[in-house]
Amino acid sequence: MVKSSEFSGFYKLSVSDRVKFVKEFAGLTNDDEASLRQTGSLSLDVANRMIENVIGVLPIPMGIATNFLINGRDRLVPMAIEEPSVVAAASNAARMARSKGGFSTSSTEPVMIGQIQIVGVPDPHHARFEILKQKDKLIKHANEQDPVLVSLGGGARDLQVRVVDSAIGKMVIGELLVDCRDAMGANAVNTMAEAVAPMIEQVTGGNALLRIISNLAVKRLARAKAVFGNEQLGGEEVVDRILSAYAFAVADPFRCATHNKGIMNGVSAVVLATGNDTRAIEAGAHSYAARSGQYTSLTSWEKTNEGDLVGTLEMPMAVGIVGGATASNPLAKLAVKILEVKTARELAETICAVGLAQNLAALRALASEGIQRGHMTLHARNIAIGVGATGNLIDRISLQMVNERKIRVDRAKELLEQYSKP
Repeated sequence: MVKSSEFSGFYKLSVSDRVKFVKEFAGLTNDDEASLRQTGSLSLDVANRMIENVIGVLPIPMGIATNFLINGRDRLVPMAIEEPSVVAAASNAARMARSKGGFSTSSTEPVMIGQIQIVGVPDPHHARFEILKQKDKLIKHANEQDPVLVSLGGGARDLQVRVVDSAIGKMVIGELLVDCRDAMGANAVNTMAEAVAPMIEQVTGGNALLRIISNLAVKRLARAKAVFGNEQLGGEEVVDRILSAYAFAVADPFRCATHNKGIMNGVSAVVLATGNDTRAIEAGAHSYAARSGQYTSLTSWEKTNEGDLVGTLEMPMAVGIVGGATASNPLAKLAVKILEVKTARELAETICAVGLAQNLAALRALASEGIQRGHMTLHARNIAIGVGATGNLIDRISLQMVNERKIRVDRAKELLEQYSKP
């Protein structure tokens, strides 16, 4: 019998019936089915209301990065990530920053951009002027869509218009600038863009197509700065090596992709832990890194007159502490509570500090002992777990592989068989 994934109304099934269908389709065992039903603090009932076609919940380890001193205040930082050594590296970098005062951060107002695409306009530049004539009226109508946001001090603040050349001709792009306060803001911004689109059509005589938020949140930036003493880093030679590694990233996009990925190891881990949109943050970060026309480093590194290393990070940070998964996922709410942040801007600044710390940790490892040394033990543990080791066997097998410098699945299997013999 040929299997088919075609299934009309799969979303109408209960979670239990979906699991049964998947079990039969994929040949899952009873143990596989039991694993799908283990959901931890996020119940299947809640998960089933968060996304469609739910069959289970995928747990990701959540750790705590310690030592963070941000604007004179100590914080514990929850990080959700599967990659070994990231949490430890962030904690270590934060510890090194403390001797010079820790991290200083700032941010802009939480303003997002909602775009309305108008096509088929005979005179695009004239249309731009006509839209701007109606700016106050359009902003007023946009704010009527979300009186709660307006009552909290947010709402549409401005309307900008651009004429964009494209492969199909000139487009008129209206851009609502919306202060989202403590929300990420996608729903509010998209609703406002939808509302004003017909009015812009009337003004321009064109057709409104896309009405959507932009994840290149250049109006919603977070910034972090820290000084790292050359003694803590391992001496002036290490500082110079870090600067050389940074220069490589600035000059070469192939290196820079991994350089910025290291920053995002820290950023995305906190974003995920707090129930925010990791894809939006990643898209905004990498777009921002290429805003000059060349993809380059999100961080900047310099040497002070005293020989210390000073680093800065500026990037879009569209995160919220209300709405979305932050409100519905119990662990996300708990992560925000642990962070003790009271506003979205405070959260954004904290995340930016973690990104800077993560970058420093990676650069220092590359410039001194190499990146593999820090990863080795934790990676070995993951391999041991992957071949079925449990309890003390995980530590015995991983330690043996590290000592042998043979961190491989086949070696882990051999050791598991050897240590499991009575």
